Amino acid sequence: MDKSGLKVAVIDLNNGAPNQGMRGIQEILSRFKNENNVNLSFDIFDLRQKGEIPNIGYDAYISSGGPGSPIESKGEKWENDFFDLLDQIEAYNQQHEERKKYAFLICHSFQLACRKYGLGNVTERRSNAFGIFPITLTEDGEKDEIFNGITNPFFSVDSRDWQVIEPDFDAFEKKGAKLLAIEKERKHVDLERCMMSIRITDEIIGTQFHPEADPVGMKMYLLQEEKKKAIVDMHGEQKYLDMLNSLDDPARIVLTQSVILPNFLQKAIGNLQVV
Repeated sequence: MDKSGLKVAVIDLNNGAPNQGMRGIQEILSRFKNENNVNLSFDIFDLRQKGEIPNIGYDAYISSGGPGSPIESKGEKWENDFFDLLDQIEAYNQQHEERKKYAFLICHSFQLACRKYGLGNVTERRSNAFGIFPITLTEDGEKDEIFNGITNPFFSVDSRDWQVIEPDFDAFEKKGAKLLAIEKERKHVDLERCMMSIRITDEIIGTQFHPEADPVGMKMYLLQEEKKKAIVDMHGEQKYLDMLNSLDDPARIVLTQSVILPNFLQKAIGNLQVV
């Protein structure tokens, strides 16, 4: 493998559904390549729709969000292949002290991994959560390099019908996992706060939110009548207008998109240069 290059596998879990996430991931990869003058290449694997799964020959893996239940896929071949890949990444990392392989799991991928490792209760929400929301870093999150350069709280796009709540701290301890971020506290809502980011291992991290989301994609979503109605019904028209007006705010999703996945890639490329 070329030590000066970074090979990234992008796993598409959208199952053919229209989305902005894959475009966002590819834009971040292209921008990272150009801004850092890195020999970066990536391949896309349409896992749910076509059964495509990367082998262990990549340096980094980014797995997308996607529609549907993260529970009903239990036992399906594509899910088994996904879990097998995570096992392969862990096994590789245990056997190689110097060069590691890294994985970033977004939304649906994150929920699947939480179910695999028993880190919490994967449950359906009472109603869809969609919009730009503040997210709170835990003490471990504030120390984690993936969030270097972010504010606390920080803002990101959240789009979920399912979520992971009620952390099983025995499972966390057994796995060596760390809870990095949680849903903003809502004093008037008596509901368990959702886990928003977990470092599953030193090399595998997941987020419930969408670090790849950018103003262009989010604006397209917000202008859809169905999305607008959902936000207005849940949060009121003023909140909807605030989201729309905040899209280009450099301290909100622009910052999140420019920090989190690039930090992940920086760690992966830095790891290659150690060897």
